[in-house]
Amino acid sequence: MAFTVLILGGTSEARALAGDLAGRPGLRVVSSLAGRVSRPALPDGEVRVGGFGGAAGLAGWLRAEGAAAVVDATHPFAETISAHAVDACARAGLPLLRLARPGWLPRDGDDWRDAGSLEQAAAMLPGLGSRVFLTTGRQGLAAFAGLDRLWFLIRCVDPPAGPMPARREVLLARGPYERTAERALMRRFGVDVLVTKDSGGELTAGKLDAARDLGLPVVMIRRPAPAPAAAAPQSVPAVPDAVAWLLAVLASGGRPPQTPPEDPGRSAGA
Repeated sequence: MAFTVLILGGTSEARALAGDLAGRPGLRVVSSLAGRVSRPALPDGEVRVGGFGGAAGLAGWLRAEGAAAVVDATHPFAETISAHAVDACARAGLPLLRLARPGWLPRDGDDWRDAGSLEQAAAMLPGLGSRVFLTTGRQGLAAFAGLDRLWFLIRCVDPPAGPMPARREVLLARGPYERTAERALMRRFGVDVLVTKDSGGELTAGKLDAARDLGLPVVMIRRPAPAPAAAAPQSVPAVPDAVAWLLAVLASGGRPPQTPPEDPGRSAGA
């Protein structure tokens, strides 16, 4: 009988995890995508698209599918589904792991300004520049809609809708974004300030390197506050750690390890 593992995905780490697990005997890997992006990059294994109907719906799905464990590998800013995963796994009595890539850290030459929300980031902009490179995604653009004196280059995967800045150009693109190309893009549009979320990872870090090269200020929207320690699931930063945790859980009959062991099927440099 195969063990069913649910990966709450949509990130490159989730796809890499599914790719590792899908080829292992005795595992049924199901990746869940929110369905907010058209033509998403699909992971290996089974894929379901769309919500579960809240924490209760997710708990029901886990029971109906006989799931053995859940790995939450969603985007660092996907607060709702992460909270639902904690609640659902508690209801279903299943082990839950959070696979969360580390956030970015400033380097020498960076000029970062910390913001706690999209609204706070918008309030900071008039004093920082007049041509804004906005890379926070297509949701939440309403926070910047009232800044009529600023011009925005808005980059997102799918066309945005709803309130947004009047003076703008929308650029539809999908990462990864390379440093040299990002620098050329900023020069082409005369960008003088960058706004982004602390998503972490290498696929979209090129914009930070380019801003450093050009001496531009960066408004960095920090990640949501973590859940209280009592409610927060165990968290690991990398795919091999998640694989090792999952194999240990399955080997122990569903009891999560206190410390993720090394994956015996991988070398330290894998």
